[in-house]
Amino acid sequence: MNNRRSLIVGIKTTKLLLKEKLFLKKYKPWGVILFSRNIKNIRQTNNLTSSVRQIFKDKRYPILIDQEGGRVNRLKEIISFDNLTSEFFGKKFIKKPNEFHYFYDLFIDKTSYLLKLIGVNINTSPVLDLRIKGSSNIIGDRSFSKNAKIVSKIGNYCISHYHKNKIATVIKHIPGHGLAKVDSHNFTPVVNKNLKYLFKNDFYPFRNKKSLFAMTAHIIFNKIDAKNTVTHSKKMVSLIRNKIGFKNILISDDLSMKSLKGNIHENTIKAFNAGCNLALHCNGNLKEMEIVASNSPYISKFIQKKTSQFYKIIS
Repeated sequence: MNNRRSLIVGIKTTKLLLKEKLFLKKYKPWGVILFSRNIKNIRQTNNLTSSVRQIFKDKRYPILIDQEGGRVNRLKEIISFDNLTSEFFGKKFIKKPNEFHYFYDLFIDKTSYLLKLIGVNINTSPVLDLRIKGSSNIIGDRSFSKNAKIVSKIGNYCISHYHKNKIATVIKHIPGHGLAKVDSHNFTPVVNKNLKYLFKNDFYPFRNKKSLFAMTAHIIFNKIDAKNTVTHSKKMVSLIRNKIGFKNILISDDLSMKSLKGNIHENTIKAFNAGCNLALHCNGNLKEMEIVASNSPYISKFIQKKTSQFYKIIS
């Protein structure tokens, strides 16, 4: 395992291209992430994930997906989850807690079942960002609630229930994306709230989480680091580690997003220098992937140790 590099990459289509096989053999990324473009049906997707795992000769090789439900549904060719948004479950949690447990258990059980059928073992869920009026709709109904304590409680429940189903989770977008007024896929959100407010609200749901993975927010928190997004900020990563207390694997959000102002080479190096453990690159562009891969270190003893813990969850 220690010859793998500290990155997660996307692939282009519904099967592994020869040049992608060569890339995986050469650079040995820590993991692969799937999107809707990779998924046509269950058998095809299982063949795809099996072909990735054959390269690494590792049945537990990390394969991720963004499968939140609602509009973030990478399984849309297989099943519709349109109405099952985080907002839907958040409202159930408040108004009809018994129904919440029944429906949410069912939702996670069925999602986990489908993920295992297609060969996925990590879901980049739950979203622990707050629903904040007047913010960009990039989070919107992907949030459980505007109430930090409710988001935290549902987050704990989500993580433990996925773990029971032998699926690992990625909490996102640490330390909170809810205040973003613009979509970080296209612009750089800047948040001006002070630390006291942030710890009471946006940062609160990320505390004491048992998820082995967290994904950074491509956001600038002006009062802490006015120059760098969280992904590129030593100050913010230090705050995540020491004040919020997240001690497990920190994954950058997608390095090809427009919120990051450097080129892909700079964005990769800055993410590792800030303290991210794994670099995420999603769009399947092989030239960019090679730049990220060649600037990603081999996995550290810390990542090896946490990967062993991940293998225990899924086995």
